[in-house]
Amino acid sequence: MVGTPQTAADDRPDPATGAFLAHRNLLFTVAYELLGSAVDAEDVLQETWLRWAGVDLGTVRDRRAYLVRIATRQALIRLRTLSRRRESYVGPWLPEPLLTAPDVAEDVALADSVSMAMLLVLETLAPTERAVFVLREVFDLGYDEIAEAVDKSPAAVRQIAHRARAHVAARRPRRAVSATETRYALDAFQRAVQTGDLQSLLDILAPDVVLLGDGGGVRQAVPRPILGADKVARLLAGGWGRVAGSTSWRPAQVNGHPALIVQLEGELDTVLAVRIDGGLITGIYAVRNPEKLSHMERETVLSR
Repeated sequence: MVGTPQTAADDRPDPATGAFLAHRNLLFTVAYELLGSAVDAEDVLQETWLRWAGVDLGTVRDRRAYLVRIATRQALIRLRTLSRRRESYVGPWLPEPLLTAPDVAEDVALADSVSMAMLLVLETLAPTERAVFVLREVFDLGYDEIAEAVDKSPAAVRQIAHRARAHVAARRPRRAVSATETRYALDAFQRAVQTGDLQSLLDILAPDVVLLGDGGGVRQAVPRPILGADKVARLLAGGWGRVAGSTSWRPAQVNGHPALIVQLEGELDTVLAVRIDGGLITGIYAVRNPEKLSHMERETVLSR
């Protein structure tokens, strides 16, 4: 990234650079959870560095909190712009998927917070509510620290946190799902789609399952959410069945959870993530927009 610090392996960075590098993965994770976009999160990192480089470190009591405050403010500015841009987005909008390292899945709270399902829940919050929820529930910042980041009083932040927590609780999966359970559901889903077995698909899909496809107007995708097991099963069996001989499927860790990567004639075509409730797939998220698949080429490091 242009403008961000670069150091050689044997160089000792100055204090400002050292602090930024020490918390870089945390700052990226904060920005990504607020924006749902790795590309925009990287831009927020650059803007954070430019502002941090001009800070008098002698006035900073807690460098981590100060950096998170800068990143949060920059992300909120960008989030309001993105919200307007998404109103004209072609078809359903889905978060940008990340190929994540195994250690992300080991941190259950972090993995839950960056899952495709949770990021879509966070999209239903107002920008300030989203920032307060993420900083409090995921990164465990104090109300005073959050207040400085979002320019609200601590009392107001407590109220916002309570409201956001209730909003998310009503929309998130009812319980945490193990990686084993997710892999089992994905394996059954993959076999059924590849063989065109409608009954097997219906067996793994919840009656009220929803399918969202994000092609961004660049790749063909469903133009609106598809609701109901019968409609989703027939669409998947028919659509993938036509290109079955040209596709290959492989499992991957995406946003801290098992997912599927589909290649068409050797090229990355689709990232498939799912939401599971009660052992059944209740949400299928198919990202096809090539502009959103650049972070599937290498693992992204996330941290809290």
